[in-house]
Amino acid sequence: MHALSARKSRVLRPVSGGVSRLEDGALVLPRSGRRLLRFAVALCTGKVELPRHIGKLSFLAYCAFVGGHAIAWGGYWPNVKEYVTTTAGFALDNVKLSGNVHTSEIDVLQALNLDGVTSLVSLNVDAAQKKIEALPWVEKVEVRKVYPHTINVMIKERQAYGIWQHGDELSLIEADGTVIAPLRDSKFATLPLFVGRDAETAAQDIEKDFAPWPEFKDRIKAFVRVGSRRWDVYLKNGVVVKLPEDNVETALARLKRMESDQQLLERDIAAVDLRLPDRMAIQLTPEALARRQKAVAARTKALAKAVKEDVI
Repeated sequence: MHALSARKSRVLRPVSGGVSRLEDGALVLPRSGRRLLRFAVALCTGKVELPRHIGKLSFLAYCAFVGGHAIAWGGYWPNVKEYVTTTAGFALDNVKLSGNVHTSEIDVLQALNLDGVTSLVSLNVDAAQKKIEALPWVEKVEVRKVYPHTINVMIKERQAYGIWQHGDELSLIEADGTVIAPLRDSKFATLPLFVGRDAETAAQDIEKDFAPWPEFKDRIKAFVRVGSRRWDVYLKNGVVVKLPEDNVETALARLKRMESDQQLLERDIAAVDLRLPDRMAIQLTPEALARRQKAVAARTKALAKAVKEDVI
């Protein structure tokens, strides 16, 4: 008689992470885990032969990882990147500058902070544009990379509108009153001069008031702001024209008629007061006043003499 035996079915119950447990409590790894375990056992027992130089390659990989981590952690990566790309032929050695009239090439190069070993690859275009835009005369700039070793810098400069005197300082201003830079030389001497607090912001408006009278603009020496409300206009011949706070166009029209009919501004006067809407006041120079007083005295004396003779 043959003894019959049957293997009991072994039930697997999942636990977690692909691991199962038998009824007797033994753990069963997933298939991939069992393969990895068998490979580890074979490696430890010498049944698996490793490729040649695997140790050297592993050591080199370890050194590269540690070195790269140290460079990144220590903040040396930008320097390493710049050195590598410069050595590879991307050293920035040519700057093409256009659109600059008052901005010198030296100022642009200093703003870019080029040291002869700067790499075109590592150059930050946005940061370069911000540094150049910070220069006094630069309104807008565009920086472009041209590989392998050139950058194009295209500048749009501000336009000087006038000279603003505030205290002892002289500054060049734009039409909207924005200060460009301190006045350093005489090449802007032909620009109009605006004097006083808030004069720079109101400069464009007073220039528009004189636009219909271009021949008069050539005779103006300075526009002086008075009390942040109105203007006194100083002419090159010394005459001061006092303008009203409002209705400047009407006052100038009156002055223009007087100049056309009587050449008022060429006479020996010190000031013309146009602040009152219904009248114009004329201030004589001291010399003219003395002559007038002498003439009035002589006329008064002659009149008195004539009256006395009539009486006798």
